[in-house]
Amino acid sequence: MGEEVRSEKRRYDGSESDTTPSNEAKKPNIITSAPPSTKEYTPPVEIADNENPAMRRALESDDQQPHTGPEDPDRLSRGYEYCDHTADIQIHSWGSNLKEALEECCVGMFGYITDLQTVESKDTFSLEAEGQDLESLLFHFLDEWLYAFCVEPFFTPNEINILEFDEENFKIKCEGYGEPFDLQKHPQGTEVKAITYSAMQIKKHDKGYDIYVIVDI
Repeated sequence: MGEEVRSEKRRYDGSESDTTPSNEAKKPNIITSAPPSTKEYTPPVEIADNENPAMRRALESDDQQPHTGPEDPDRLSRGYEYCDHTADIQIHSWGSNLKEALEECCVGMFGYITDLQTVESKDTFSLEAEGQDLESLLFHFLDEWLYAFCVEPFFTPNEINILEFDEENFKIKCEGYGEPFDLQKHPQGTEVKAITYSAMQIKKHDKGYDIYVIVDI
């Protein structure tokens, strides 16, 4: 999963541990290897305002097309939603700029893994990602965060903040706010196995950016 570009400059500022994931470590399956949970959780199909008409259409639609677009007057300035895609799931995120759309896409990935309302912003995890173009940068950005979740400290962010974004050299420095995943506290959603390039899209328009990514579940 992008070992040639995986950054070694990770920092985890936690109150209980200070462990840096090893590049050579095999990614364990944290969801299936953790103790069984008595909680049940169904991943949401929308973010933020449930009274938003665009979000209600996402709930009511059975098709596999994006549910909201930049032309929708009721769409929030930034956010994400999930679009069914055969056996996988498509994350559709958007923002007034590319930075916001990327941040929302990553949060959307974790929103499918667990209920982010149960995640507290106790700790900070920092990482870097880079690529050869915007698509590969998006891939490695999500892949780095998925890696941080799959190995110690099993970090689960409920917010992502891109601190530095070099759009010419395709590099990102960012940090996430959250805490280590704990099945006793965080409901088990759906395991995200990998990021894919399948049908990946980064669309620019006069109101900002829309991103579409299919993840393997």
